[in-house]
Amino acid sequence: MSDANSKGISEKTPYQFMLLDESGGPCDVRWSTLIRMEYTDAPTEPQPFSADMMQCPYCGTMLPSNAEACRNCDWTREATKPAEPKASDAMAILLSIIPGLGHIYKGHRIMGAIILFLITPTAIAFAILASIASAGWGILMLIPYWGAVMLHVWAIEDRVTPTPDEGEQY
Repeated sequence: MSDANSKGISEKTPYQFMLLDESGGPCDVRWSTLIRMEYTDAPTEPQPFSADMMQCPYCGTMLPSNAEACRNCDWTREATKPAEPKASDAMAILLSIIPGLGHIYKGHRIMGAIILFLITPTAIAFAILASIASAGWGILMLIPYWGAVMLHVWAIEDRVTPTPDEGEQY
């Protein structure tokens, strides 16, 4: 009989460690590498695909094509829905460095053209007149005007119409 069997240790466990417990005495710990692992997240058999079914984009589970959420993971249709094409407020404000361009970008073409070609030149003319009368300080009147145009372009609703994405055409 082998030395391991005389101590009561099974031959199936190839490793044995001696540890000290909290009171200082030895403690047997046996570790086996014969542990079987079963993978349960992989599909066991190929699932049939039909036109009224879709795969979950996260885990690949077959779902009805009108499903709002996956039953196996945390996917929801709302989470992967693309954003609707809207004009960016930040880009509109940046374009308003030239007053009127931000309005045109957000779809307000007539208002943008009026601001660009009528209101802004009038404001510049009044600022020049005020600067002549005030030793140059009147030119600072353009700063609140510029800020007001930027604030207005941020506050107005978009008129940009969403165009359907046709994807790549071959």
